[in-house]
Amino acid sequence: MGNCYFCGEPITAPVYRRSVCPKCDKELKICLNCEFYSPGSHWDCHETIPEAVRDKDRANFCDYFRIAAHNRSTPQKQDPDTQRQKFDKLFND
Repeated sequence: MGNCYFCGEPITAPVYRRSVCPKCDKELKICLNCEFYSPGSHWDCHETIPEAVRDKDRANFCDYFRIAAHNRSTPQKQDPDTQRQKFDKLFND
């Protein structure tokens, strides 16, 4: 199925409104875990939802929710030296 947005734990059980991650205990039926979540789209969703969901990281009652098949977790922050090295490599400095 999918992975928890917050910790990356694989989610194999069906997801309901009150479902929580077995590892980090965060809510699972959230926009950030949804297949249709698309930042920048109308109300950040590919589906035609009747109203905006304000808290993308809180459980909601959306009928379109489907757990995303891939891990969409936030990328880990890199230290400034690594970022600078990548920037320098881009311009061959």
